[in-house]
Amino acid sequence: MTDTAVTDRRPLGRLIKDRFARLIMRLVARLPLSLIHRLGAAIGWLVSRWPNKQRRNGLINIALALRDLRPEEQVRLRDRNLKEFGKTYLEIAYLWLRPAEQALSLVREVEGADLLRREEGKGLIVLSPHLGAWELAGLYLAAQGPTSIFYKPQKYLDDLILTSRARSGAELAPITSRGIRVLLQALERGDYVGILPDQEPKADKGAVFAPFFGVPAFTMLLVNRLARRTGAPVIFMFAERLANGSGFRMHCIRAPEGIDSDDDLVAATALNRGIERCVMICPEQYLWPYKRFRRRPVGAPKVYTGPLDDEHVFRLVGRVGPAV
Repeated sequence: MTDTAVTDRRPLGRLIKDRFARLIMRLVARLPLSLIHRLGAAIGWLVSRWPNKQRRNGLINIALALRDLRPEEQVRLRDRNLKEFGKTYLEIAYLWLRPAEQALSLVREVEGADLLRREEGKGLIVLSPHLGAWELAGLYLAAQGPTSIFYKPQKYLDDLILTSRARSGAELAPITSRGIRVLLQALERGDYVGILPDQEPKADKGAVFAPFFGVPAFTMLLVNRLARRTGAPVIFMFAERLANGSGFRMHCIRAPEGIDSDDDLVAATALNRGIERCVMICPEQYLWPYKRFRRRPVGAPKVYTGPLDDEHVFRLVGRVGPAV
């Protein structure tokens, strides 16, 4: 009996999917980044051509969040976004499996780099939304100094994700009470802490509804709690994808005032406002297909429902009403 048979107790179907995904990723990682991006854009174009949930949900979010755009502009943004969506998921193989130094060499410039300087005796909370190449943002942050990154364990490829994200020295802190203690200890030591701030929290405790592009979004309070308890400053950072596989531009942006407020709604609103500022730099690279408004305030209608065609999306958004 092999070691794998003894130690790997995952269901056979999951094990096969995991190994197949690893094989595909190893093959993709061998390709030049420019070719990976062309392939990703082609896959995204195909996804945009027929009705499916990713296509529908992306347009729902864009239509809710960017109401100043005309419907045809919203559709064009959705279609561009799906091409970037394809690039995002293919380039992950390159960013995970190539040497860290090679991945980091793709950073062509850093705007606002002075914001990454830590104050004497204080850590720094760095928020990286699902925008551009968020895996590269985490890798870059860990290369700047001791870093702990809040991490959600995954059903597939979990050990690969852990290894890849730790290549430049990051400590991975699971999304548990133990993980939160790891983040607190890191900030008290004066380290960096990295958090993806735009995922919907699972638990009622530690989250409130706050406007995101004017739409109520269930928003984490962890950033606020960490900032208030440790006095650590907060910034946003993301890696914008440049054209033709030529690399990435890192953006560092100061967090809006109020993110450390003792008023939960004020703090959550400031957090979402900071994400908005990042998104509007390159809106086509945001993870619009993610169900950011899945959880709704009491009495509010659900939004990710119904047929998959664009006409349904615009009727649904019209029924949901104006942003609040």
